[in-house]
This record gives sequence, C-alpha cells and structure tokens, in this order.
Amino acid sequence: MTINKPIIAYHTVFCAYGFWLPNDPRGSWSRYVRAENIFAVAGPATFCGQRRSVAGRPHDRGDRQRGVAALQYPPMVFSAEQIQAVGRGFAVACDESELIMPACAIMPNHVHIVTMRHTKSAEDVVTHLKSRASKQLARENLRPDQTIWAAKSWPVFLHDDVEIRRSIAYVNNNPIKTGMAAQHWDFVRPYPGG
Repeated sequence: MTINKPIIAYHTVFCAYGFWLPNDPRGSWSRYVRAENIFAVAGPATFCGQRRSVAGRPHDRGDRQRGVAALQYPPMVFSAEQIQAVGRGFAVACDESELIMPACAIMPNHVHIVTMRHTKSAEDVVTHLKSRASKQLARENLRPDQTIWAAKSWPVFLHDDVEIRRSIAYVNNNPIKTGMAAQHWDFVRPYPGG
C-alpha cells in the first residue's frame, strides 16, 4: 500500500515570453499550438507530461529557433536592471500574500522559485508574482512595449525535506551555472525546516 505524502512546497518554473514554446523539440506541457504561424514552422505541440526537467535533452536547435522566429514579438530577455525591478515586484507580492519563498532565481528569460505551500495554488502565486513584477517594471519605466510573460508555469510538488533542500540548491545554483552572479533577494526567507 502506497501512502501519499502531503505537498509542503513547490519548485515552480515560469518563463518570459518566447523562452519555451509549446512545440519545443525537448518537450513541453502543452497539448496544442494556438498560433498557426508557429505551428506552420515548428509543428505540433510536444507534450511530455513529466515533472522532471527536459531542458538538457538533446535536440535540433534549428527547430526551436524556427519557432522563436515566428513569434509575434521578439523573445523577452530581461536586462540586469529589469531583473532587479522584477525582484522588487516579487518582494511586494511576497509581502502582500505572506508568501514564504526560500529560493528565487530570476534569469534573463525565466524564473525558478521554491515556495512553501500557501493558501493560493502554485499557479495563483505565479500570477500574483508576474502581476507585481509587471507593475514594478512599468513604475520604473522599464516595461517593454510587448508581452512579458508566457502564460504557463510548471510547479513540481515537494513532499519532504530532501526534495526541498535539493530544489533550493538547484534554484540558488541556476544563475551561477550560466555565468551570472549569485542572487540574494531580501524577500527570500530561510527554509523553515532548518
């Protein structure tokens, strides 16, 4: 008999516009492609339905680039200044919702967060974070004149201390492994488990 462990935290990834398309050759969580122009050049959705990252999967980068080239707007890539503004927006959201976030990496084209379980769903937490980040970008005159965020987010359920600590380490290392400096955000709170 299998005993289901309760969900106590989430490792969630969400993307800037254009970073991960529904027909990414590495796989996606999408079951269809809404934009006919993207479907025409990059094909149908590549639903993989798994919670493990497929980012490192070998693939034809040309397939991915053809899909990106067909986007209505250029892919969103945050500057260093915009990353800081996004962080200030996240701080507002965390304060408003009393969200406990033990790890956050704001990359130029996507975000990784670890959050403790909240009264809001993981998807609603992301919606709140995106909203406050977008408003902060506008407040600081850094908001681009285009779509900023992709619609979907990918929460991974964390059930125990080992999974949470592994996810926190992964998120904290994400900027470093791409050559960015380590990130330290005032709104990030130490993992309550120790």
